[in-house]
Amino acid sequence: MIRKKRKWYTFFFGGDKGEINPEDIFLDSSNLPNFDRSQFEGKIEKPLSTLVSYLVLVFFFIVIGIFSIKAWNLQVVKGDEYAERSSQNRLRHTYLFSERGSITDRNGVLLASNAPNTDELEKYSLRKYTDLSGFAHLLGYLKYPQKDSSGVFYQKEFVGIDGVEKTYNDYLTGKNGTQIIEIDALGKIESASTIEPPVNGDDLMLSVDSRVQHQLHEYIKDLAIEVGFSGGAGAIMDISSGKLLALTSYPEYDPQVLTDGKDNERIASYSENSSYLNRPVSGLYTPGSVMKLFVAMGVLNEKVIDPFKKILSTGSITVPNPYFPDSPGTTFRDWKRDGFGWIDLREALSYSSNTYFFHVGGGFDGQKGIGISGIEKYVREFGFGSETGIQLPNESVGVVPNPEWKAENFDGDDWRLGDTFLTAIGQYGFQATLLQLLRGTTAIVSNGNLYTPSVVEDSPVKFEKLDFDDLYYKIVRDGMYKAVHEDGTAHNLSSLPVKIGAKTGTAELGVSKEKVNSWITGFFPYDNPKYAFSIMMEKGSSKNVIGALYIASEILTWMDANTPEYTHN
Repeated sequence: MIRKKRKWYTFFFGGDKGEINPEDIFLDSSNLPNFDRSQFEGKIEKPLSTLVSYLVLVFFFIVIGIFSIKAWNLQVVKGDEYAERSSQNRLRHTYLFSERGSITDRNGVLLASNAPNTDELEKYSLRKYTDLSGFAHLLGYLKYPQKDSSGVFYQKEFVGIDGVEKTYNDYLTGKNGTQIIEIDALGKIESASTIEPPVNGDDLMLSVDSRVQHQLHEYIKDLAIEVGFSGGAGAIMDISSGKLLALTSYPEYDPQVLTDGKDNERIASYSENSSYLNRPVSGLYTPGSVMKLFVAMGVLNEKVIDPFKKILSTGSITVPNPYFPDSPGTTFRDWKRDGFGWIDLREALSYSSNTYFFHVGGGFDGQKGIGISGIEKYVREFGFGSETGIQLPNESVGVVPNPEWKAENFDGDDWRLGDTFLTAIGQYGFQATLLQLLRGTTAIVSNGNLYTPSVVEDSPVKFEKLDFDDLYYKIVRDGMYKAVHEDGTAHNLSSLPVKIGAKTGTAELGVSKEKVNSWITGFFPYDNPKYAFSIMMEKGSSKNVIGALYIASEILTWMDANTPEYTHN
C-alpha cells in the first residue's frame, strides 16, 4: 500500500486523498474484454483538481457574503421603510361612491333615480329611469364607474352621455368619499374606517310635465307607425319664461338599456332608425310654409306692403326668362291650383298662399319684394341659423339660404329670382330645427321675447327683446287666428275646447317631391296666450293628408281634459 500525506481540504470535500490502492491504478489487461464500457467499467475515476476545489470554495463564500449584505440592507438600512410598507400592504384605500342626484319633472315625478346594487363587488348604486316613453333624449343615459381586471377602479365617476345627464353631470354627480380597510394575510377585512365621507349629488327638477310629454310622444309615435312617417318631434313652451312644458322625439332609445349595457342586439338596433337623433334640437328639416310667419314680420317692418292691400292669387306666377324673352319662362305654382283670389297679408297667412309671398318676398308684377337679403335678415332675427342655447348637447344651427351659400354649394352658380321665391316660402336650401321654430313662434306671441329655451325649472329666464312694432305681431297673430277659425289651413282645430292660433306647413322633399315634412306651430289660449307649440312629422308620403295638424288636435284635446291648468286662463 502506498501512503500519501493527507491534505486539509479532505475534511471539506470528503474522501481520503492520502491512500491510493493499486486496484485504483492498475487494470487487469486479461480481463479487459469483459468490461462493460457503457457502464463506465474499466475507466479510472479522476479526483477534482485543486483549482476547481478552490473556485467552488470561493463561490460559496461569495454567495454567503451577498446574502449577508442583502439581509443587512433589508433589516438595518431600510428596515423602517419596509416595515411601513408592510403595514400599508395591510391597509387598502377604497372609494365610497356618492349617490347621484335624482331627476324629476315639475311636479316631482321621478324620471331618473337610484336603486341598490345587488352585486356586492360593485359599490355604487344603479341608475333607474322612468318606464314612461318620450324622455330618452331629454334625460340621456349614463356610463358607470369602470374597473380593470384586477378590480381597481380607473374611472371613478358616473359619466353622463346624453341629455341632462350629460349637461348637468357635475351637478348630479356629487363627490366620492374615501375609506381605509384593514385586511389580513388571507384578504379578510378586519376593520374599516371612513376618512372622507361622500357628498351626494344635487337633485334636478325639470320644467316638463311628464304627463303631457309622454302623451305627446305617444300620439307622434302612433301616427308615424300608422301612416308611415319616419319620425317626429313636438315641443311646448311657456311664453312668459321660455321653459319647456314638453320636448320629445320619436323614435328614441331606451336609456335603461344603454345604461345597463347588456342587451347588445337592441343597442345595435338603435343606429338603424336614427334613434339617437334628438329631433327637436339636432334634427334639421326643410320647414316649408311655417317660415311665412317670419317673412311676414320682415315685410311689415320694411313696409314693403300695406297689410290691407290685396294681391290677386290665381294659382301661379310665371317669370320671363331674361336671357331668352321669347321662351315660356319659369312658372311657380301655389299649393292650390286655382289660387285664393284677392287676399291681404292676414288672409295670405291663413290660406298659406305661396303666390302672395312670391310677390312680397321676391317682388313681382309691380309689387316690391323684401328680397333675399331682407328674408335672411329677419328670419335670423327670430333665431334661425343659430343655436337657441338650450341646456342639451349637440344642437344644430341649420341653413338660411343666400347667394353666398348657393355659390359655395352649387359651383359658383348665380342667385336667381326664383331662388328668392322658394326661400320666401321656406323651401330651397332652408334647414331649421323644431326648437328654432318654437322659439320664433313664442317671440311672435310674446311681442318680441326671443327666449333662451330651458328644460330646468329653476334656471334663470333669459331673452332678447326684438325691436318690432307690437301691431306687427298682432297682425301676424290675426293671420294665425284666421287659419283656425276662418276656414284656413288649420280649420280642423276650430272645434277644440281651447281657442288657438296656428300656422301649418308642408315642406316638399327632393326632386320627385314624393315625401314631405308636415309642420304646425301655434299658441293657446288665443285671447290670453300661455303656451306656444310646434310639431313636426318627418318624411311621410305626399299623398297622406294626416300629419302634424292631427297631432295638435289630439294633444290639445287631451290636455284640456287632463291638464286644464295649461289650457284654461
